[in-house]
Amino acid sequence: MSNFKQFTVPSARKLPVIILADVSGSMESNGKIQTLNRAIESMINSFAQEEDVRAEINVSVITFGGEEAKIHIPLQPAENIQWQEMSAMGRTPMGNAFEVVQAMVEDRSIIASRDYHPTIILVSDGIPTDDWMTPLNDLIASERASKALRLSMAIGAEADNEPLQSFLQNQHPEIPVFRADEANQIKQFFRFVTMTISNRSRSVNPNSIPVLNFDDLDDEDIDF
Repeated sequence: MSNFKQFTVPSARKLPVIILADVSGSMESNGKIQTLNRAIESMINSFAQEEDVRAEINVSVITFGGEEAKIHIPLQPAENIQWQEMSAMGRTPMGNAFEVVQAMVEDRSIIASRDYHPTIILVSDGIPTDDWMTPLNDLIASERASKALRLSMAIGAEADNEPLQSFLQNQHPEIPVFRADEANQIKQFFRFVTMTISNRSRSVNPNSIPVLNFDDLDDEDIDF
């Protein structure tokens, strides 16, 4: 009988990536929702190919359109996701999306204490139709969500910049709102997100917030 002790390899810690996606009716115009679908799907596929044992990239998509926000893709390893197309309709309940993501991030049965700080990404092309300030302040002030890396993208000239900018407050270093005035820039933003998260997953300390510069990408970096 062997005298060697039995060892188990510890499971990788989750690196959660949560997307808050505006799927209100205005996203149907100019192919915005179709481009967003392709960009998110490509990002997930790239994450699924990461093989670093330090951090396992998990992805969730929360949509807000119509009367309420919904969990479109529950948080799970990127490699397990079979992408489901989002469709656009109705109003823009962004405040409700903040409530849904706060509940997810604060739930230790979904994101354990040992897991890495999440990245939360807000994407919108319009104006919120519900109260967003109170839920956003609650989100940013909450124990665990306050440690998240937050990114936001405004799609088109009609996007309300105030909630998108407010979503980024209290982060160091400061991070600007990314503006996408054409479809190619939506792809560019998610390519940037893909590179940022992939680099975090491979770093010595995935909880550290990297220096972000949207100028690091140009059209030649996009392979969607």
